[in-house]
Amino acid sequence: MRRIFIAINLPDKIKTELENLEKETNDLFPQELREEMMRWLKKENIHLTLLFIGYVKDEEIPQVCQVVKKIAQTQRPFSLKFEKLCYGPPKTSPPRLIWTDIEKKPELLEIAKKLKKDMAEAGILKRIEKREFSPHITLARIKTWYWRKIEPEERPEIEKEIDFNFEVKSIEVMESKLKRTGAEYSVVESMTLG
Repeated sequence: MRRIFIAINLPDKIKTELENLEKETNDLFPQELREEMMRWLKKENIHLTLLFIGYVKDEEIPQVCQVVKKIAQTQRPFSLKFEKLCYGPPKTSPPRLIWTDIEKKPELLEIAKKLKKDMAEAGILKRIEKREFSPHITLARIKTWYWRKIEPEERPEIEKEIDFNFEVKSIEVMESKLKRTGAEYSVVESMTLG
């Protein structure tokens, strides 16, 4: 069984910009808690998840790739804009993540919707997510216990407008391997848009 998800990978230039944001944000937290409280994603693991599928049998991988390829062929390349850096998910207390909001571009929402529908119809998606797709990129996971150790008035406000954009030219079928050091992601197959 392989742990599979569908994603948009980011250009290195954007990953470097996000890495710089990480450094700035990390400096806002009490030094003695930084390492214990937050686990930042490695630069190479930063991506935009379109659909988390979960565990899939080896023999189902070609079918997953076929569904993604069919959707990719119907969509032209498009640009995406980062809107802000903030805690996430919205209205969650204490926050679980530090992430960047991505604009809700119609093309992006349509791809996510088609992926969910087509994977369910193909019998690959066993558990259908009820929540609406919320485009974001996770940068760090916050450990709640340490968050609670910071006095409420000392918890940093990190909401920051950002203005990066990039062109989406492909969608990737990704594999996630869970390890003690954190998840490691690899591309199973990349499908070019259009």
